[in-house]
Amino acid sequence: MKRLFLLVGLFLFVLPLTVTAGEADVLKVKIKKSHQDTYTFNVTVLHEDSGWDHYANKWEVLTLDGKVLAERILLHPHVNEQPFTRSLSGVKIPQDIKSVKVRAHDLVHEYGGKVIVVILPK
Repeated sequence: MKRLFLLVGLFLFVLPLTVTAGEADVLKVKIKKSHQDTYTFNVTVLHEDSGWDHYANKWEVLTLDGKVLAERILLHPHVNEQPFTRSLSGVKIPQDIKSVKVRAHDLVHEYGGKVIVVILPK
């Protein structure tokens, strides 16, 4: 019985530590057209990275129907840099696409945070 109380207590102590970071949110997107169908994206992400086990590890540019056009891999946690902005250049987007959405991903929750839809510059 003591072991059961110890395990339950340990679980209740550890659970809040593992879920406090929440989902990764896209806060801001700036787009610059560099060539006819090529763009540079500057994306600001907010996520309470807690270390290597739970951090925002990428963001993506998608069509409005969900096709991934590009992704920016984030190679390390940004524990002391929140929110943070990272760029991705050379993103090719077909001329018939006028708007895209940008979403972020984290290692625990995957997707589900704030997504931003932006109109591409002409």
